[in-house]
Amino acid sequence: MKSIKYPFLFVLFCFIFSNTIAQESGNKDEIIEKLNDQLEYLQHRFDRLEKISDDILWYNKVGDIAYVDKVYIYGPPKWKEKNPTAQGAGNPVKFWTYTFIPKDIDPSKKYPLIVLPHGGVHGDFTTYYAHIVRELISQQYIVVAAEYRGSTGYGKGHYEKIDYGGLETEDVNASRQFMIDNYEIVDGERVGIIGWSHGGMITLHNIFDHPKDYKVAFAGVPVSDIISRMGYQTQSYRELFSADYHIGKTAYEDVNEYRRRSPAWNTHKFQNTPLLIHTNTNDDDVNVLEVEHLIKSLKADGKKFEYEIFQNIPGGHSFDRMDTKHAREVRVRIYKFLGQYLNPPKQIKTVRDLEKAAYKIN
Repeated sequence: MKSIKYPFLFVLFCFIFSNTIAQESGNKDEIIEKLNDQLEYLQHRFDRLEKISDDILWYNKVGDIAYVDKVYIYGPPKWKEKNPTAQGAGNPVKFWTYTFIPKDIDPSKKYPLIVLPHGGVHGDFTTYYAHIVRELISQQYIVVAAEYRGSTGYGKGHYEKIDYGGLETEDVNASRQFMIDNYEIVDGERVGIIGWSHGGMITLHNIFDHPKDYKVAFAGVPVSDIISRMGYQTQSYRELFSADYHIGKTAYEDVNEYRRRSPAWNTHKFQNTPLLIHTNTNDDDVNVLEVEHLIKSLKADGKKFEYEIFQNIPGGHSFDRMDTKHAREVRVRIYKFLGQYLNPPKQIKTVRDLEKAAYKIN
C-alpha cells in the first residue's frame, strides 16, 4: 500500500465509504484497492490546489519587477507507451512552463536567458525559488522554468509521464528553444542553465547532450549516480523508479538503464561548457559520494570545470538556497561565475547587491 501524503484523507474516506464497504460483498483486497485509487485521485487534486495557490504567490513575490506568465508548450513523445497503437500514442508531451521577464528592460535590446529546471522526484517549480528568481531578474536575466514531464500539480496523467534522467532533459531544452523562438529580446547566444539536486542533474544532461545550446552551467548538489542512489535511499524511494509507468525495473534488473540516466557515468559526453559544481559534505539528500563520483569521472576524462566541496555547511542539501548570510555569499559567487559568460546588464557582485535585489532592502 502506498504511503498517504494527506493522512486526514484516509480518515475522510473511512467515513464516506464506511456504509458502502459494509454493504459491498466483494473481496477485501478489491475494496482496499478501490480506496487506494480514490485516495490517489484526491491526492492529485490537492496537489493541483497547492499548485494554483502557489502560482498566485508568484505575482506577489516577483510581480513588482517581472512580467510573470505560464505558457503551454511540448516536448518529445513519451519514451514508452502503455499501448503504442492507441489513439494519441506517439504525440508530443505537453507541459506548462513559467516565464519571467524583467520589467525594466529595453525591448529594442537582447538579454541573457537563464534556464532553471526545478528539483525533486515528482517535484514542481514553486515560490521556494522566489528569492533566487528575484536575484536573477534584478540582473536583467530573462528566466524560464519548465514543469517537465513527471512534475506534480498537473494530475495523474502528467505525473506518470515521469522520465527521470531521460526525456525530461528534452522538455527543459524545449523551454529554452521556445524562448528564443518567441521572444526577440532573448539573446540566443547568451543562455545559461542552472539547477539544484534533480535540477542539477538535468543541467548536466543538457550540457552533455546539447553543448552548443548553453554558454555556461551551474549544477548545485546534483543527483549524479542513480545506481549508488538506489543503494543508500529507502525502498519507497526506489519504488518511484521501478514503478510500471516509469523505468519499470530495479537497478538490479537493468543496471545499464540506470547507468544511462546518471551523469557520473556519462562524463565522456561533456564538451567543456563552462561548468561550476557545488556539493556539501552533510547533504542529507544527495550524498556527497555521488558528486565526488561525478567530479572524479570528469577529471578522469580530462574535462575542464570548476567545483567546490563545502564542509558541513548548515542547511545540508539546501545550504546555498537558503536566506542565511553564508547562502547569500555563495550565491554571489555563483552569479559572478555566470556573469563571466552571460554578461547581464546589472550583475550582482556583492551580498549588498543581492539583498537589495531579493529582499527589497534599500
